Amino acid sequence: MRLINLYQLGWFSTGRDKAARDLLQAVNGSIKLGEIKAEIAFVFSNREAGESPESDLFFKLVEDEHIPLICLSYQKFRAKKGAPITGQAGSLPLWRLDYDREVMNRLQDFHPDLCVLAGYMLIVGKEMCHRYNMINLHPAAPSGPAGTWQEVIWQLIDNEAQETGVMMHLVTPELDKGPPATYCTFPIRGKPFDKYWDEIKGHPLEEIKKGQGENNRLSKLIRKYGLAREFPLIISTLKAFSQGKIKITADKKVVDSDGKPINGYNLTDKINELVREAISQ
Repeated sequence: MRLINLYQLGWFSTGRDKAARDLLQAVNGSIKLGEIKAEIAFVFSNREAGESPESDLFFKLVEDEHIPLICLSYQKFRAKKGAPITGQAGSLPLWRLDYDREVMNRLQDFHPDLCVLAGYMLIVGKEMCHRYNMINLHPAAPSGPAGTWQEVIWQLIDNEAQETGVMMHLVTPELDKGPPATYCTFPIRGKPFDKYWDEIKGHPLEEIKKGQGENNRLSKLIRKYGLAREFPLIISTLKAFSQGKIKITADKKVVDSDGKPINGYNLTDKINELVREAISQ
């Protein structure tokens, strides 16, 4: 039964892999323990039953947790429209905007306080960004590199960066450009990083990418440290929102509990503590 007095979360996921299931279980487990003062009002997926074994496993998990599940296959929607995949000059094609409108129509009975993009493999259009307060994970600190985690790491190496991080940011029509909601940072210098920086010293980036790719030991270590912080950051972010420590205003600004605009809520100390606890167990 929907508890209207609780903070309402909307969950958007393609459900394409085990990580999608693990994240949903981790967040719902934190809710059950009373750590996140909220409930997941619905799960939306852009796949439908039978499209993928992985998403079918995800759907079963959602149903086992008794969370309302709403699905609309974007593949079937596009095929029905006979539509191209991309739009003009990088913009979303008209069929994708129609798809978002149909999604919003199917979700009209829900009124989430916050929506989480949790492995949702579609770009969100302008109308949906305006309708909902949506946050997404990005594997870099505020003002850090944009792009996929692979692109972020190569840029960090190319720039000989001192630190990086992970953030949750507000979703806007500009991909990965929304203001930070929460973040944590960690150094990529000192132990155990320095010996791997030394290994690549004097080697052009393109040579490293071509010869080693993602098997490069520095790249793998940066990724390992970032991954260890992703789930803790997501859970801590939802705790902070549900407790009113951070909010999103009607004009899409991130503010603290007093309504003061902030450039992200710094959770570095908390996340590092959680990571240390996890390693020690």
